[in-house]
Amino acid sequence: MEHITLLIGIVIVTALVFDFTNGFHDTANAMATTISTGAMKPKAAVAMSAVLNLVGAFLSVEVAKTISSGIIDEGAGIKPEVIFAGLVGAIIWNLLTWLAGLPSSSSHALLGGLIGATLASVGMGAVNGDVVVMKVLIPALAAPLVAGIAATLATRLTYRLARNADEKQTAKGYRAGQITSAALVSLAHGTNDAQKTMGVITLALISGGALGADADPPLWVITSAGVAIALGTYLGGWRIIRTMGKGLTDIRPPQGFAAQTSAAATILASSHIGFSLSTTHVCSGAVMGSGLGRKGGVVRWSTATRMFTGWAMTLPAAGGIAAISAVIADQGDWGVTVVAVLLVVISGGIYLASRREVVDHTNVNDVDPIAPEEPGVVTTAMQSVAPPPAQATIPAQLSAEQADARTAPAAEGGPDNGSRTPSTDAADADSKDTADGPGAAGPQNAERPVTEEKPQRPAGLLP
Repeated sequence: MEHITLLIGIVIVTALVFDFTNGFHDTANAMATTISTGAMKPKAAVAMSAVLNLVGAFLSVEVAKTISSGIIDEGAGIKPEVIFAGLVGAIIWNLLTWLAGLPSSSSHALLGGLIGATLASVGMGAVNGDVVVMKVLIPALAAPLVAGIAATLATRLTYRLARNADEKQTAKGYRAGQITSAALVSLAHGTNDAQKTMGVITLALISGGALGADADPPLWVITSAGVAIALGTYLGGWRIIRTMGKGLTDIRPPQGFAAQTSAAATILASSHIGFSLSTTHVCSGAVMGSGLGRKGGVVRWSTATRMFTGWAMTLPAAGGIAAISAVIADQGDWGVTVVAVLLVVISGGIYLASRREVVDHTNVNDVDPIAPEEPGVVTTAMQSVAPPPAQATIPAQLSAEQADARTAPAAEGGPDNGSRTPSTDAADADSKDTADGPGAAGPQNAERPVTEEKPQRPAGLLP
């Protein structure tokens, strides 16, 4: 019993370490747009987010129940070593994606770690597959899409309503709206993500016999999880804040307000019904949606592709690390010790690697502005096979003298040095008409309509 008590204590500490990494990994979800638009100073923004994360941890326990008694069957012989291994997988993946500045899902890292460790130690029967599909996988696909569409529509509506307003006059209003919506996201983050750690600690207590089956998280578990995620949030995951705030799209105050409001509504709704939703997926989808919603907005799809790849890898990568950890931890005390030492060594190595290029509150916004990217492979291929635009020709009704006059410079090596033909003259007129609008070129355009028939030219003229 003493061994189990000590092991449960190790699991609880490891769970709180994960909660801490969850805090600084996901700070960008709430505050990236607010910081990037200058609505709040970086340190003030993360401080406000930390306080609201702590408050949100006390608002609900529905997601904690999903973790503690939904994904994993606690009656299938789950041991504390398994939970410890799952947490190790989640922490290492969180740190790796933080080092890369990649806004991946801490929630899916935790779930992937628990599932991978359970599969390696107990087997498929201990994982509730229907719950994984309904409350993890389907929300993972739907959440960014729903939040992105909502943010796109909200951005367009915001710009439409303010189209006749003075930008300077509306700046203060958007600033207040961004701060309010960022506060909602922070509150929602604490309500959703802090509960995941509560659920893990509760599962450890149940597996060790300290709590009965289907028990709710005790008050001390709720408090400790809320404090850990708040401390991590205050530390600030500046690398991911830079990616979310400046790397995906050029966020302006109206877009930031629309994105954060859409994300907060989606996260709060999911927390109410017990979906273990990824706040990263929601907020990233909302940021991209706001970029698409503004006329002339640019989304950096190369960064988005890296992010989507990270999302797809999170569950299997964290699960694989956790499965290896579970096999080692199942060997007994020395196995748990080895896994703990490896966790410390790997975490220290990632931290030292991050010091090579420091990103903090002083340089988080120091990035090049978003510019349209080069066309991709598909776009280039389509352009290469597209038919060239039809060349305008000299009308058939032109006299031979007019045709001679138009082609004389080309035939005699005039000022155009043979570079201009009737076709290029007409094409120039077409391009001017397209650029300036129909009729902008004056009556000359009316005298030279474009015809589909090739004009008859006197013999001897250039083609």
